[in-house]
Amino acid sequence: MAEQAEVPDSTDGRRRAGRTSDFDEALEQYRLHLTAERNRSSHTVRAYLTDLELLFAFVQGQGIHRLDALELRHFRAWLGALDASGLARSTIARRAATARTFMEWAVREELIGANPSLRLRAPKREKTLPHVVGSGQLETVFAFLTEAAVAGDAAALQLKAMVEMLYGTGVRVGELVGLDIDDLDTERRTLRVLGKGDKERTVPFGVPAAHALDDWLRRGRPAFVTSASGPAVFLGRRGGRIDQRTVRAGVRKLLAALGDTAASGPHALRHSAATHLLDGGADLRAVQEILGHSSLATTQLYTHVSVDRLRRSYQQAHPRA
Repeated sequence: MAEQAEVPDSTDGRRRAGRTSDFDEALEQYRLHLTAERNRSSHTVRAYLTDLELLFAFVQGQGIHRLDALELRHFRAWLGALDASGLARSTIARRAATARTFMEWAVREELIGANPSLRLRAPKREKTLPHVVGSGQLETVFAFLTEAAVAGDAAALQLKAMVEMLYGTGVRVGELVGLDIDDLDTERRTLRVLGKGDKERTVPFGVPAAHALDDWLRRGRPAFVTSASGPAVFLGRRGGRIDQRTVRAGVRKLLAALGDTAASGPHALRHSAATHLLDGGADLRAVQEILGHSSLATTQLYTHVSVDRLRRSYQQAHPRA
């Protein structure tokens, strides 16, 4: 039986390099690190831990039960098994990144002496273009939302405001539901967003979104407000802050009603906002800042969408295409 790990020093809670560390104990320490020190969302923490639990289950099947017994070959065998199972390359790449990040943390915390995953390479992600809702299709969506909101029904007013804000600003659904009243500057038509990695940015929005937001705040939100509402801009039926699942379901139903688009959910509105900005001549760096992308390469994906659309139009219209 493996020797038990040395009791952590009471002054800093760290183990000496090279000492054994139980997988479950390491996962719990990492969970605390992600929540308390990195302030990651519960969804993100759950995703990271699930990936690591799958890794540990795999290596335990190979007789490995300690962090300091892990070698590069174990990680490669794990990725190979994932690939053989038919898992998407993007998912495999994400799990590989999770494993590398965890092992880097384990070295810093002196749970292990060296990082065996440094030379781990995941398969390249497939380059998939996001589905975009056409401007004509969006006009149909907004016409429907406007008609539904005429009667002043609170739920209809809120849905219209949320869709206008999602498309008008390109914010993520998590950023939308996290908005507080103080985050809104209605005079300048901007909102303050706390994005990934707790990075704050200011995003502008247009006149239609401003009108829909004003209608919701004046005529709709008071009908939903309870003692549980706090400063949240958008509210659920019971008065608390609306959750992402409710927003996703509402937007998905709207887009599905179009019948002629593969786009689905709030992220399709974000994709559409980015693509339409670039189609309209917006600067790539400005779009990067609006969307809150840490890397310009992520924003450049939308230039491919625009070029792809241009190519299709050329092939359909030019006599010598």
